[in-house]
Formats: sequence, C-alpha cells, structure tokens
Amino acid sequence: MSCQLIVLYYSRHGATKALARQIARGIESVPHCEALLRTVEEITSHEHQGHDPIITLEELKRCDGLAMGSPVWFGNMAAPLKHFWDQTSALWMSGALIDKPACVFTSSSSLHGGQETTLQSMKLPLFHHGMLVMGIPYSEPTLHTTTSGGTPYGATHVGHDKGLSHEEIELAQNLGKRLAKTAVKLLKE
Repeated sequence: MSCQLIVLYYSRHGATKALARQIARGIESVPHCEALLRTVEEITSHEHQGHDPIITLEELKRCDGLAMGSPVWFGNMAAPLKHFWDQTSALWMSGALIDKPACVFTSSSSLHGGQETTLQSMKLPLFHHGMLVMGIPYSEPTLHTTTSGGTPYGATHVGHDKGLSHEEIELAQNLGKRLAKTAVKLLKE
C-alpha cells in the first residue's frame, strides 16, 4: 500500500517553505508514505519563483492527506493560498476530500504576529471540505518546553531572519509523522 500526502504551502521569504520540508521529512519517515511538495501560483504575477511544482486540483483530489502552510499575513493565510481554495468548489460539491486527514503550519516574523489566527483561518476551508483536521497534541514533550515556534494548532516558526530552531524542526517533523500515520490507518479501513 502506498500513501501520498501533499504538503501544500505558499512562502514569500522561505521560512514556510523550510517548515514544509520538515513536515515532508516526518511524512516520509513513515513506511510506504510519500510527501509531494506543492505550492500555489502568485496572484500578482504569473512568474513561478522556482519553488516546488504548482498544485493541481486533480492532485488534491487524489491525495491521501494534506499539510497546508502559509506565512502570517495580517493574522490570516496569504492571498495566493486563499485564492487557490476559492477555486475548489468542484471538489467540495463532489465530496472528494471528505474524511482525509489534514494539518496546518505557519511562520511569522514576530512571536505575537498572528500565528494562531492564521492557523485557524487555514482550517476553515478544510472543515468545509469535510477533512479530518488535526494539530499537535500535548503528549509531544517539546510543545511544553519550546521557546520558539510550535502550538497545539499546528507547527510554527518565529523569526524571518533566522533558520528553524531545533524545537520547530522536531514539532514539524512529528506533525508530518502524525499526519502520515493517521492516513495509513484510514487507508486500512
């Protein structure tokens, strides 16, 4: 059995992309699981920034689970990511994403920059699509001790001018692993 999970993100300065890669590592640490790194198109230009491939609706329809990430934009998900979800009505009408596991992640330049509201905003389309949205449980010891990123709502990073901390990497990888393990369990049903 093969399990494909999409790690969908938008990243302007690279921090969200770095988190996406750590979540992908967590996913791929689970046997028979593959992470497909995907991004969304820019709205203001059609220039592809050399990131990962642009996601298609068909890929989203076929995936076994989803991790979605965005930088904090005024306490909300970035407009290009929201624009992508605004085009998913056909998937919503067909119920294509119902009962697939999902999680979210974000990055901000400051600790109180709106991470938790951004994570919550990303969950809204996932709930509307009937996905099984998960976070990071407090059984993760690092969630109790982190002095940088990480919340029960999803993996996070703080600080645009520095790399991911050890805690942020660990929490992101563990979230990816949790997503993959849940997807495998659901596929066995």
